[in-house]
Amino acid sequence: MAAVSLSVSTVKPLGDRVFVKVSASEEKTAGGLYLPDTAKEKPQVGEVVALGPGKRNDDGSRQELEIKIGDKVLYSKYAGTDIKLGTEEYVLLSEKDILAVVA
Repeated sequence: MAAVSLSVSTVKPLGDRVFVKVSASEEKTAGGLYLPDTAKEKPQVGEVVALGPGKRNDDGSRQELEIKIGDKVLYSKYAGTDIKLGTEEYVLLSEKDILAVVA
């Protein structure tokens, strides 16, 4: 079996898929308590690093995505596929799983 070397620049999502870099999870609570790794929740905010060409319509044309590279987005909690490249965590998800663009 051949080993595959992946980096962010070599990943190109297909269709209406979006490649998102996951933001770091909170280290401590609002009250100042530090959280152990087992108690941390999976973050739901990330930065878009790559986009697919868009969803194909019935007539064969492409529907452009509403988001762009660099947008900070809020996505569904259990959406997408988790991918780890080096020490960074990413998630590959469909555009429909993105709930909002965060300013």
